Amino acid sequence: MPPKRRKHCQAVRTSILSKKWRYHWCRITELNLDSRLWETKMDKLYPTVKFTKIIYQILSLHEGPITKFSLDIAALKSCPNIDNFIHFLSRNDIQQLVLELPWGFDKLISLKLCDVTIPPELLGSLISQCPLLDNLELEISEDSLSDVIEINAPKLRSFDFTGNITFICLMNVPLLAEVSLSLYQGSSMEADNFFFAMFFESCTALERLFLHFNGSEIEPEDDDEVAMRLPFDVNCVKYLYLRFLILEESYDLSHVLCCIRSFPYLEYLEIQVGFGDAGSVESLELEHFTDMTLNHLREIKVERFEGTPPEMQLVELLLAKSPGLVRMLIDTWIPDDTIVSRPGAFTEVSKFWRASPKAQVVHKS
Repeated sequence: MPPKRRKHCQAVRTSILSKKWRYHWCRITELNLDSRLWETKMDKLYPTVKFTKIIYQILSLHEGPITKFSLDIAALKSCPNIDNFIHFLSRNDIQQLVLELPWGFDKLISLKLCDVTIPPELLGSLISQCPLLDNLELEISEDSLSDVIEINAPKLRSFDFTGNITFICLMNVPLLAEVSLSLYQGSSMEADNFFFAMFFESCTALERLFLHFNGSEIEPEDDDEVAMRLPFDVNCVKYLYLRFLILEESYDLSHVLCCIRSFPYLEYLEIQVGFGDAGSVESLELEHFTDMTLNHLREIKVERFEGTPPEMQLVELLLAKSPGLVRMLIDTWIPDDTIVSRPGAFTEVSKFWRASPKAQVVHKS
């Protein structure tokens, strides 16, 4: 055993045996626990019982941060309950965490990892060893571009991802019903190349989708053509939320419409507009979208509406392509007082032709 590790183990043993030495270890910032602490050669206690007592001792007496922690319970026949201990570490400045477990987290139903550095292959292995995982939330540091993440989680129903990513491969997610993707600028799954569309190929149960492209502008190359639709339709999605869209040119708007039209069974659409240049832009060539239909769309909400030309064109086209629409809510409230919606914009919207005779256009400020 390395000297440093031997030192930590002895410190914990000493604290258990003698109150006199208890506070000699309570401020140690690096802890390493292994089976040497709960071996039961001479007593009849089940190893997990000793493990639980030791963990309770640490939770009760340790003071200050724990920056590095290693736990080896691979020799145990079952994985004891370590939820409280993990929570304790997360609140005490943990920077490096090493867990050696017997089988994995076979009872874990929710996993949230925020601002952690973890190799993609290790993350994939961790997820695959959580057979009951229902909810997964990942937040990868903006400074580091992650590689491909493979997710094999047959019980997964909710997935929330924030950060840079090359690609997320959903290998086995038959129950996945809700997904939130918040992609930093520079991610290979950004809106401008629609690489993120491949993400949906195996999401056969997906009903609710939240997409946030972090306010990044879509900048076309000189030879780029207007995108018409995603490579395939996603027929299962009923709710779509597009957050913080910057609509400055018709090229931006065409990408948004391309995305929307690829979810033909949408029932509810919510769009939050970002703050772009409200200057004059060329009109969108609507003939590119003559075959666009949103027959199942019932409700639309547009937040932070300023009345810029691209926004007006978006609203006009949605009203014209939604024969089953019941309500469109135009919300012009904007938190920044220096930005106000264009006067008369809602009056113009109220005059747009509507494919649905039942559609109501409501203004909220």
